[in-house]
Amino acid sequence: MHRASSGLGDRRVFRTGARLAAVGTAAAVSLAVAVAAQAAPGSVPHQVPTPQHHHFSAAVSRVGSAGTIPDRVARVEQALQSSGPGLQQAYDTAPLYANRIDGTGLTIATLVAFGDKSAQSYLDQYDADNGLPAATVQTIEPSGAVPACTDPGVNTSDCQSWGGETDLDISMIHTLAPGAKILIIATPVSETEGVTGFPELLSAMDYTVTNHLADVISMSMGTPEDDFASSAQLHDLDSHFKNATDHGVTVLASSGDDGADGMQLDGSTLWGKPVVSFPADESYVTAVGGTELSLDGNGNRTQADVLWPQSGGGVSHEFAIPAWQQSTASATGAAGRSLPDITMEGTSGTSESSPLMAAIVGLADQSAGHDLGLINPALYAIGPNGTGSGVVDVTSGCNTTASVTGFCAGTGFDIASGWGTIDAAAFVPALVAASTPSSSLRVDVGGGRAGHIQVLAKQ
Repeated sequence: MHRASSGLGDRRVFRTGARLAAVGTAAAVSLAVAVAAQAAPGSVPHQVPTPQHHHFSAAVSRVGSAGTIPDRVARVEQALQSSGPGLQQAYDTAPLYANRIDGTGLTIATLVAFGDKSAQSYLDQYDADNGLPAATVQTIEPSGAVPACTDPGVNTSDCQSWGGETDLDISMIHTLAPGAKILIIATPVSETEGVTGFPELLSAMDYTVTNHLADVISMSMGTPEDDFASSAQLHDLDSHFKNATDHGVTVLASSGDDGADGMQLDGSTLWGKPVVSFPADESYVTAVGGTELSLDGNGNRTQADVLWPQSGGGVSHEFAIPAWQQSTASATGAAGRSLPDITMEGTSGTSESSPLMAAIVGLADQSAGHDLGLINPALYAIGPNGTGSGVVDVTSGCNTTASVTGFCAGTGFDIASGWGTIDAAAFVPALVAASTPSSSLRVDVGGGRAGHIQVLAKQ
């Protein structure tokens, strides 16, 4: 049964401290044991070396290495193709803001390792530089207390890069959903390709959705399907994404930054064959790829978007074609779940793309008066309508690498760019209209903001 909620008060309470850490740690340990059991001797199809570190984009690593908050902000802004207001213009969010659809009453989360302990100060500076309203940043640590990057036993460089990832994520969420509350779900163990780090991450996600702490969760991370020791080890994680869907929470994930290829566990060697990224390949997840925007100084497009050549994408060999992707698979010839589903700006990595799309989903949740949950069925329903539903085709660019022939964008749905990109002013109402309806009574909560009281039926 979905929750009944005003969307305004129940997500303001966060359980922190020793009790939260103990609950999260116990869940993480339980999940780790289950994962280890699935990867028992005899089920391993290939040798799995010890993972070294997470594969970050160059832009994220550069942000993470900055010594001061102003420098971190400057490096994020340098990585973008436009200012914050420019991105709002590029994705046509102004008509939504004019109708008080700005994310107010919603909580949008980013799920990361380590996080950034100075995230609030960082976002305050980013807002000041970009003329954005102030936002509240809340950090929770459900899988255990997160150490400082300089603590003994912590890979300082990795930890700092996760801080850069966190800063980029919250910047993109706040840019397109400036009224939303931002939640950082931080874990104490780095995700370093393969299963390492995922037990803690998914335990933290379970805690978040079960306690109704977020409406939308973005995951700016991933690892090739082939980095898992076995299919069983990978699919042991499926239930956590279904759990989010069952709780009405939308989960989005970056499609990857290595084109049609992907990084092995050593963090430096490419597979040299077509691979796709987990968890973007999950049927309960919306996979977001990257594009290159051509904008003038005000955020107006000077030409159509093209696929970012490093945008991850391809066809899964672990997940069958979902029901909502049957028609596109018939057209593309894909033998499994293809990804991405949609694309957003990604020249600093698709870790920029996912939080941008998460912000758009937050706007749609507010407009609907309830959480939309898994948006893929609705997305694939409106995709064929094109610009009439705010779906803007991306028709050029390929993700071929030096050693792997990839996929190219073309007219209509394609494996490289999914449905293309979006025009938020038309996309948000179309997505809401295509989603499963629920009973919702909208009310004015004062202060010039729109709110709602929601009643959801049993499922």
